[in-house]
Amino acid sequence: MLGFGLSIEPQLWALVFVMIRIGAAFVVAPVFGAVSIPLPVRVSLSGAIGIFVLAVHPVTPPAQIFAVATFLAVAAEALVGLAIGFVLQIAFSAPLVAAEIIGGSMGLGFANTIDPQNGRSTPALGQFFSVMLTLLFLSVDGHLVLVELLVKSYQTMPPGTWLAPDRLKQIALFGGYAFLAGMLLALPVGFLLLCLNLVVGMVSRAAPALNLFSVGLPASLAVGVIALAVAFPAMGDYMLVIIREALAATQGLVEG
Repeated sequence: MLGFGLSIEPQLWALVFVMIRIGAAFVVAPVFGAVSIPLPVRVSLSGAIGIFVLAVHPVTPPAQIFAVATFLAVAAEALVGLAIGFVLQIAFSAPLVAAEIIGGSMGLGFANTIDPQNGRSTPALGQFFSVMLTLLFLSVDGHLVLVELLVKSYQTMPPGTWLAPDRLKQIALFGGYAFLAGMLLALPVGFLLLCLNLVVGMVSRAAPALNLFSVGLPASLAVGVIALAVAFPAMGDYMLVIIREALAATQGLVEG
């Protein structure tokens, strides 16, 4: 008997309490947080993982449902789950930064598409990078590592405990990595397009009668596509580095 006369099994209440952290992480984490994944699937995954968590770590939920201490414990669980998923989502923003840099130089800034991750309009090139990063994330079992870290977090951060200030500082400092990784990801193609724009600018100064848009835009588009095809193996290798850094930052957040 819990709360205001509500009859609920203690095992079920413990499972629901454990699912809060897992569900919050799945809301913002890449792959799991995609709008294409139905809500019942996320709830089912949270419940299945919660059963394993209860089998590994004996979690004692608050004694009463409708109590201030219970609400604070639920808020703390949601904050921990959101922080774990948000760290990975920061790294997945790097391809969008790279796409803005490359797409703007190529003249593809106007080409947008719907991102299945969040259901919003994003640059087409950024969508391509995001899909490749997601496939690489799944190929290295990043989703399984995320589940493992979620289960391990119940040992390092027991239920009801708030995030320490140093861990919040780690999240804030890791936010700058998205811009750094995006710049490095766009560096091979972006530098070549910068050199091309400098050449086109000097040509336009030497021959003012030359139509800059009829020459510069097709040249930037052609050079950008060829440069992407040549540099994409190296960009794929750096995407793996981004995934490893994201998982290492998540592990550092969980282990402290």
